[in-house]
Amino acid sequence: MSKTIKKCFYDKLTFENILNAHKRASKGKIHKKEIILFEMDLETNIIRIINEIKSGTYKFGDYREFFVYEPKKRLIKSLPYRDRVVHQWYVEEFIKPYFFKRFIKDTFACLDERGTHKAVLRLQQQMRNMKRQYKKYYVLKCDIRKYFYTIDKKILLEILKKRIKDKKIIEFSKVILNDNEEIGIPIGNFTSQYFANIYLNELDHYIKEQLRIKNYIRYMDDFILLLRTKEEAREILSLIEKFLKEHLNLILNQKSKYFPNNKGIDFCGYRIYETHILLRKRFKKKIKKNIKICLMLKSQHKFYLKKFILTYNSFKGHASHSNSYHFMKKMDILIKELNLD
Repeated sequence: MSKTIKKCFYDKLTFENILNAHKRASKGKIHKKEIILFEMDLETNIIRIINEIKSGTYKFGDYREFFVYEPKKRLIKSLPYRDRVVHQWYVEEFIKPYFFKRFIKDTFACLDERGTHKAVLRLQQQMRNMKRQYKKYYVLKCDIRKYFYTIDKKILLEILKKRIKDKKIIEFSKVILNDNEEIGIPIGNFTSQYFANIYLNELDHYIKEQLRIKNYIRYMDDFILLLRTKEEAREILSLIEKFLKEHLNLILNQKSKYFPNNKGIDFCGYRIYETHILLRKRFKKKIKKNIKICLMLKSQHKFYLKKFILTYNSFKGHASHSNSYHFMKKMDILIKELNLD
């Protein structure tokens, strides 16, 4: 059991901690204009942040908003750089040391030493255990409807208060969450992914400790339960819906469903079976589409080799965790048409 946070706000508000937060926030982005400007007067900027937080006058800036379309359309909100530094400081000093100890071992998003690939391997291990024990079983696959947009900030604050007994941290948490919206947290904030994980940690403990489900895994708002029968899956789905509504004010996506194990499971970009792991069809289509676009751009002399190599190596890295040898061989043949040498 992790300890509660008591009277440490000002102890953590040091020049060194804010400097380290800046180093983390700027990693891989040192050539961006806003970071260069911050570093031109680094000491003054850090001291100003510290003084404003101490005096209670720190205010977060306006969001820059834009949309991303992969895997679906989402509104992303980005704060000014100095605010991102403050978010880094807050997460590192108050969230990671105290809340991560409360997470179950089978949640994998935004956690060091975990991630998508370990989530996939863990799920396959659970599937093999169920197959060996019961031969046939049912998969209950769920995700939350518009998750980030529907997180209730009042409930989130009550969850934070369970672990945080330092009033200054709670007050500053309110400042972070204050974006003139009563419901929802912005996708794009560094703090949001951690708040979102803490929020559904309540569900994790309900499923593991009260429902006593052994084979359960979660990656952010996507979660899987492996159950013995269709009747059990139907009953557990009803109980989860009730818990989410009554305790977290959340609703499951209509795509949430249960089905027999022989269909495999779509999870974290793969289709997973007890015996093998495949790339999702959507991922394959995306690779083919990108290569065809590159072929077209090359014919128009608008092809950027460096950007393409980075993208394709990312694709290959993802595919290397699946049984997709023949598919990637076909893609390599297409790549040869680009004459990259």
